[in-house]
Amino acid sequence: MGFDVGARLREIRQAAGLSQRELAARSGVTHSLISLIEQNRNSPSVASLRKILDGIPMTMVNFFDESHLPPDQVFFAADDLIDLTSRLHQVNGGEGRGRMSFRQVGDAKAHNLQILHESYEPGADTGVAMLKHGSHEGGVVISGELELTVGDQVKVLRAGEAYLFDSRIPHRFRNIGSERCTVVSACTPPYL
Repeated sequence: MGFDVGARLREIRQAAGLSQRELAARSGVTHSLISLIEQNRNSPSVASLRKILDGIPMTMVNFFDESHLPPDQVFFAADDLIDLTSRLHQVNGGEGRGRMSFRQVGDAKAHNLQILHESYEPGADTGVAMLKHGSHEGGVVISGELELTVGDQVKVLRAGEAYLFDSRIPHRFRNIGSERCTVVSACTPPYL
């Protein structure tokens, strides 16, 4: 059996001494969304889960992986990267169109820098509800193409092209192409 997002959210919410309604109010989401996620009747988007965890507060790394990496680790094999997203998609049946993957290098909190290896399948979209957080982020498209919206600016970025912006400006990432898009990005302070 895969990772149980609903049970984990309920466990963390209860450990924080919060009712579903209190967590919803703190997070700026509906009570019904929290309830549906805890019942595994809704698989939250990255943006929704991030909003909910801000109400606790907790990082996505801590939500999915309570183990800690050695603080002096310098080099990381591909298997050492911390998968922040694939477990969100298991509730709705696993691999499918629109899937995205964010894998983190090391302990972002300890270094105040989050480095991600991102993969967006065709149709993947961070969501109509734009992301917005107190960070700065940038990245380089390694392969494929990615549509990035930052405020009222929209651009399709291709391999070798990059971005850098203030994450307090509402933003959205979408793969509108027909091939997987791979991005290496950094964010400070860490967002996920």
